[in-house]
Amino acid sequence: MLKKRLIGVITVKAGWAVQSFGYRRYLPLGRPEVLAENLDRWGADEIIVQCIDRLGDKAGPDLDLLAKLSAIGLSTPLIYAGGIRNEEDGIRVIQGGADRIGLDALLHDAPDQIERLSQKLGAQAIIAAIPLCVDSEGTVQWFDYRNRTTTVLTGRVIDLLRSGTVSEAMIIDHRNEGADKGFDMRLVDELDLGSTPLIAFGGISRAAQMAELLSRPQVVGVAMGNFLSYREHSIRHFKQQLGGAPLRNIS
Repeated sequence: MLKKRLIGVITVKAGWAVQSFGYRRYLPLGRPEVLAENLDRWGADEIIVQCIDRLGDKAGPDLDLLAKLSAIGLSTPLIYAGGIRNEEDGIRVIQGGADRIGLDALLHDAPDQIERLSQKLGAQAIIAAIPLCVDSEGTVQWFDYRNRTTTVLTGRVIDLLRSGTVSEAMIIDHRNEGADKGFDMRLVDELDLGSTPLIAFGGISRAAQMAELLSRPQVVGVAMGNFLSYREHSIRHFKQQLGGAPLRNIS
């Protein structure tokens, strides 16, 4: 059986790692490179660094932060997301040291740029980041952080996500991000992206939640941010609790 992944997420705002609550409230945690070094040392299977204020500032990707992360010499694969406005930005992020890139705004604005990036870098380098929620009628809605509005996923986007253009889709429960035991399982159960593997993120805080998500064949990873910061060696702790799940062992 293929092993699944426990992924550490570092949320960055104004150059600092922050603890996020629904992407509305933030508490400072320290320097992103220090958190990345900890996750690397503790045995994360992958690290996602998401810079959540780059598009609003129209600043593009944070290449200075990538340089700091590259200087650490991480042994853990690194995904970078934030401020990638076009094909050129995506290539610069990979050249700056990221193993893969996470794309959100481009799905709304220019899906053709994602197709071109996939052709140049390979689908394995591309992850779609999709903030979602379920409305009062039980319909899955797609959230845009920039204007805080929701819409249904368009056929164009669903076709792209099913086509093999991206390697994985990260399903983000934006309402429950930062909430204890908050992830809405309907987001992975009701969203049909064909054979595209899914990563679940947002409000995942307990081993039982993780085990339930990892039991879904389409879920290849669970991502955690806030709740990995509460305890040193928390990754090892969760993996020990999930001894029966198909997770990679800590070396």
